Amino acid sequence: MRLKELFTPDVVNLDIKSDSKDDILKELIGLLGMDEKSEAILFKTLKRRENLGSTGIGKGIAIPHCRSLVVNRLRLAYGRKPGGVDFKAIDGSPVYNFFLIVAPPLEVSNQYLPVLGKIAQFAKDPDVPDRLGEIKTPEDFLDLLEEKAI
Repeated sequence: MRLKELFTPDVVNLDIKSDSKDDILKELIGLLGMDEKSEAILFKTLKRRENLGSTGIGKGIAIPHCRSLVVNRLRLAYGRKPGGVDFKAIDGSPVYNFFLIVAPPLEVSNQYLPVLGKIAQFAKDPDVPDRLGEIKTPEDFLDLLEEKAI
């Protein structure tokens, strides 16, 4: 499974408005189109994960992720925050790009960890952080995933 196949334009937000870690997580969760109760549960689960250690992997990229019963299949979303935000990333730099990954506790396809690895691999490509900053549309984002063939 390639990353491009897991994203659709409606789960891509190139202009995150929020300025705090918590509000950015809420804005990303909002892209998944869930009910209010499910969103609240997912936020608490992601918060708990972030409290274990930031999912900011450096180079302006964070990959907030968790397993939760509020989803019945692997769900992903991407958000970009122009100007960046302090997300307590491991390199201490602001984070501009957020890849949200949520999976059910038990998934038959077992894609959660492989997808997390693929996004981390994608993020380590030297030109990806700059290229993510240049994309203009959700389709440009999908094209970049396709081009990198991850």
